[in-house]
Amino acid sequence: MSRTWLSGTAVAATLSLCLATAALSQPITAQPSDTVLASFDIVETKVVTRKDAVVFSTRVRGKAGVDMPTATGKFEGSEVYAYVWPTSLNSAEIGFEKDQGIVALAVTFHPDFDDAAYGGKNRHKWHPHWVVLNEDKACGAGLKVTDIPKGSTPKVPPTWPNVPLLIDSPEYPTGFKGNVVNVEIPLKLLGGIKGASYDGVTSGLKVNGNLHAPLLCVSNVFKVASGNLSLPGKVAPAK
Repeated sequence: MSRTWLSGTAVAATLSLCLATAALSQPITAQPSDTVLASFDIVETKVVTRKDAVVFSTRVRGKAGVDMPTATGKFEGSEVYAYVWPTSLNSAEIGFEKDQGIVALAVTFHPDFDDAAYGGKNRHKWHPHWVVLNEDKACGAGLKVTDIPKGSTPKVPPTWPNVPLLIDSPEYPTGFKGNVVNVEIPLKLLGGIKGASYDGVTSGLKVNGNLHAPLLCVSNVFKVASGNLSLPGKVAPAK
């Protein structure tokens, strides 16, 4: 796969800084790039409110969702592909303790394991997650899904999939149509979403081969809608 790479330090540092510096812009548009696989080459991303829902949407140069990781037959070392919307939401908004890291909605595919709520199966389909990200230099792109230390009992949402990560597995309607992927969430579940900042990212993640923390790393970044993870988008009513 041809990929656009960002340094791990730049990804983590810029994403952390941008929460306080995002400017008005909706939607975020990007120039197509032949160096990025078409199904992950973001050309537009937006988060809008419509009546009683908030809709996360990303449009790519090619057909969305057509490219998926190759199954390895084992959990350790397996890969995840994702369409991601980093936001300025607080982790308390999605059911975790407050101020735990960078909150992002992700639509993922991973053929080697299930992480649905209540023991459900989801390895054979694209599906949504909330994740809380933090910097970790051990990861290829400098970010990880935040680990839950062994023996701790943090606050988690009802649809937490019982894995040692700050990850949630809600069953939001998720759709792929042509070059667009979107997720629709009831507005009542996201009280702080109006006016929140966001960006769009396509990325790969990888499970640690030794199953130690960091357990799930952002291993590479395919494309960032803003180009610099500055979260320039502002959630607003659809036009």
